[in-house]
Amino acid sequence: MKTQSDIAVVGLAVMGENLILNMASKGFTVTAYNRSYHKVEAFLQGRAKGKSIRGADSIESLVASLASPRKVMLMVKSGQPVDDFIRLLLPHLDEGDIVIDGGNSQFEDSNRRTKELAKSGILYVGAGVSGGEEGALLGPSIMPGGNPQAWPYVKPIFQAISAKVKDANGELTIPCCDWVGEDGAGHFVKMVHNGIEYGDMQIICEGYVLMRDLLGMSVDDIQAVFADWNTTELSSYLIEITADILSFKEDGEPLVEKILDTAGQKGTGKWTGITALHLGVPLTLIGEAVFARCLSSLKSQRVLAAKAISGPKVAFTGDKQAFINDLKQALLAAKIVSYAQGFALIQEAAKEYDWHLDYGSIAMMWREGCIIRSVFLDNIKQAYDNHPELNNLMLDDYFNNMLASAQSGWRKVVAAAAINGVAAPCIGASLSYFDGYRTENLPANLLQAQRDYFGAHTYERKDKPRGEFFHTNWTGRGGNTSSSTYDV
Repeated sequence: MKTQSDIAVVGLAVMGENLILNMASKGFTVTAYNRSYHKVEAFLQGRAKGKSIRGADSIESLVASLASPRKVMLMVKSGQPVDDFIRLLLPHLDEGDIVIDGGNSQFEDSNRRTKELAKSGILYVGAGVSGGEEGALLGPSIMPGGNPQAWPYVKPIFQAISAKVKDANGELTIPCCDWVGEDGAGHFVKMVHNGIEYGDMQIICEGYVLMRDLLGMSVDDIQAVFADWNTTELSSYLIEITADILSFKEDGEPLVEKILDTAGQKGTGKWTGITALHLGVPLTLIGEAVFARCLSSLKSQRVLAAKAISGPKVAFTGDKQAFINDLKQALLAAKIVSYAQGFALIQEAAKEYDWHLDYGSIAMMWREGCIIRSVFLDNIKQAYDNHPELNNLMLDDYFNNMLASAQSGWRKVVAAAAINGVAAPCIGASLSYFDGYRTENLPANLLQAQRDYFGAHTYERKDKPRGEFFHTNWTGRGGNTSSSTYDV
């Protein structure tokens, strides 16, 4: 073991422990620290025994164990705990030392911390880490941002431990980790990743419930469909684990059918939706995915409503296999829309915060190791490599053609869900967004007239240049004074 460690990791929960073991397996010496030292001792005597991992029982010994520039990675709860630990660290750090926040922090906090720590000469990195327990141990997706001066020092460690993608020779050499951008860009991209994850999961659940409740299929038959889909362009980690989950039996019965239908959430999907509202980006699918979880939590109300509120009787009379084929197209189209909306949000944030981002590189960071890894991320990278300023993924030839092929089945699925009263909020929202985005003349002209009628909020005219605003005295009783014009 080296006399001084390459990096310290603070926090020995699931992600922290596994990242330490991953780092040690790649030849790095790591200092482990936890607020409760007995966890450090147990780790050193257990999974870390015999490996290039040492423990620290105080902030002073942690800092003293590190080679310069010192690199300290925090794997603690987001929010105040991160700030509290940074305050404990600061008196012991020197100019040029690096603090890395590897938790699910809000990007605004990373914006602030980058600037605040720079005043003390400390380099801050906000790194989103995705992949769960297995990814942390075997190779996660890592999305670092913050102070770019820190990147040369953390790059060798992060790229060594990250998941890898095959190069042109078929070798796993391309790391699912690259510098994202300034300030909170890394945590912003991780937030959007999690938002897309919410959407992907809900889309899959809607496919499951349509097969279960509309087609009346058994869990085993549904499992076979997902297993088959995982060999197609829908192939992804979430489709793969869905097939695994549906095959799992307890006492001979599918375990999934014994699980209560109330979903939890930790907040990153909600943050994505709130940020989209702030930036004025229509993130409709991810928003519906978040609200679907909220609705699921109203279990007692739904039990009462199921008895009190009537709806159509579910009665599917068509060709089941044809509908399953349509459902595959609907899931694929909805997934494309979800990624299109997610990347549109990242692009708008880059303008708002003056970040310099490589969207193709971001797609490759998600190609392996993370929860939303899927085969068509290669196509997303290609789309942005071909057109770096592409406004929306749906405008790329590859995805445009896929959506055109999927349209018929997509519409049939949304219609069947509505006619039979089976809730499919994300598949439906994706189609509405698609139709809205491709519509040259939306009814917002009437909406603007309404706003001007009751609030003198003004409007633009088709027969005048953009940027000129007008107000009409609609009733004859109002004056010519208009309200100020602004966009939220």
